[in-house]
Amino acid sequence: MFAKLNYRVIISSLLILLGLIIAAVPENTTKPNKLTSLQMLEEIKSGTQFVQSDQVADMLINKDPYLQLIDVRTPEEYDQFHLPGAINVPLDNILSDEWIDILDQDVRMNVLYSNGTTHSNQAWMLIRQLGYSNNYVLEGGLNYWVETILSPAPPPSTSPGDEFAKYDFRKGAGMALGAGAVTPSQQEGSSPAPKPTIATKIKKKKVASGGCS
Repeated sequence: MFAKLNYRVIISSLLILLGLIIAAVPENTTKPNKLTSLQMLEEIKSGTQFVQSDQVADMLINKDPYLQLIDVRTPEEYDQFHLPGAINVPLDNILSDEWIDILDQDVRMNVLYSNGTTHSNQAWMLIRQLGYSNNYVLEGGLNYWVETILSPAPPPSTSPGDEFAKYDFRKGAGMALGAGAVTPSQQEGSSPAPKPTIATKIKKKKVASGGCS
């Protein structure tokens, strides 16, 4: 119930931002498939842009070449702490031409993240409005990453077996990915990050031969 309520709050906030973002995004003269307002609205409502922390942790541990993490926070926050292999593309600079080859491609799965979900969602909407695909958002951001991967709480003794299996995975992933690292220094908004459930993995695209690793 808590997760569903938080999800509705996120959707409401994104809908408010949608109009502002569509007005702010410059006319795309090179890409004919820029999304309409209605198409953007449908994607936001579907929530298909979100990727779970467990999936990202699994891909990192397995060194999946399909994954590219993009930190949209400030360079100062990025220098303090960032996920392994992430590149820094600050939100204020997300529409710069220097990032087009990274954001507009079909070889890798870009996962955008910030401390919470607000700023990464804003970044996603900006580039999605331009028609760029293969970009996703880490649900809950670094705050939820710390809570679930770097310092997971053990489930109650009466929990079903799959909850213990999930905990064992997260505990092992946290050890492999730097448990005890610096906690994100800044929260986005006053409400806590949503607590999503484990979703089915996104179907991977085949990495093109000779592509980036």
